Amino acid sequence: MADGEFLTGKSPLVDRYGRQVTYLRLSVTDRCDLRCTYCMSEKMSFLPRAELLTLEELDRVATAFVSRGVRKIRITGGEPLVRKDIGSLFHRLGRLIGQGLDELTLTTNGTLLTEHVDGLLQAGVRRVNVSLDALDPEKFSQITRRGDVSKVLNGIEAALSAGLKVKINTVALKHQNASDIAGMVEWAHTKGMDMTLIEVMPMGDTGEDRMDQYIPLPMVRDALETRWTLSDETDRQPGAGPSRYARVHETGGRLGFITPLTNNFCAGCNRVRVTCTGRIYMCLGQEDHIDLRAALREAPEPDLALDAALNRAMFAKPEKHDFEIKRRGDVSKLPRHMSVTGG
Repeated sequence: MADGEFLTGKSPLVDRYGRQVTYLRLSVTDRCDLRCTYCMSEKMSFLPRAELLTLEELDRVATAFVSRGVRKIRITGGEPLVRKDIGSLFHRLGRLIGQGLDELTLTTNGTLLTEHVDGLLQAGVRRVNVSLDALDPEKFSQITRRGDVSKVLNGIEAALSAGLKVKINTVALKHQNASDIAGMVEWAHTKGMDMTLIEVMPMGDTGEDRMDQYIPLPMVRDALETRWTLSDETDRQPGAGPSRYARVHETGGRLGFITPLTNNFCAGCNRVRVTCTGRIYMCLGQEDHIDLRAALREAPEPDLALDAALNRAMFAKPEKHDFEIKRRGDVSKLPRHMSVTGG
């Protein structure tokens, strides 16, 4: 697709329920340098590199989405910054900002953030989400099965010093970090960072008992409200994402809650996910997908085939997800790991 062709004004992506898709989460790799207990098994088998979309193909997919009305792209993984030459993809996609795309951003575990900050800024990235589940070095190492929290904290400091806006994402884990959440919120807000808490999602076999990890976020919020005053924000924009935010009066910061298990978040869903192999998942919590890689590599006219595939995806996008925490010993309903989908 030639530069500028995405300005031709194709029809927007609208599903059967009248929801317009304006947000793409684009995975660039299933690999990660950590092995978080709620995300991966300790000994993961990763995809052969030949199965991954090339950087050129990822660019082509992203451009096709922008031509259909997507205004925000989040680069995900695995850990996106472990992908070789990932900086060149950010620069390719940066050309779309102001030409249909409003925002280019990423979610990262932060371990490689220090060395990529300058390149991200040059590409037009202004905000990053950093996944961080513990500040204590020992707990961080236990949750990630190998990580050094100092690398993440240094990456966060480098991003903040460069002027990037940082949001912290924390998965609430009943026995590993639930008692530390208040301290993490206070730390994040002191540094001017929003923070979002996330319930464990039952995806893939990680070698851990999901019921043993799971803690409902309403219970976490109740505990926080014994020390702080939380006021729900009322100016939330439609399609702004699954997080419901509250203002913590004592810290002045914002705290988000993503509750796929205790409170369905699908009514305003405006996003789809594309994996590093080119599968588009219309819902994180379901298995249905459409193969975009085949359109790119096998169709005689790839751009037309991509458009047709996106139309099929909109027709197949479900009304809501099927997440559930099952009884102890049950296997997760969704066999794929979060890192495969792009989390």
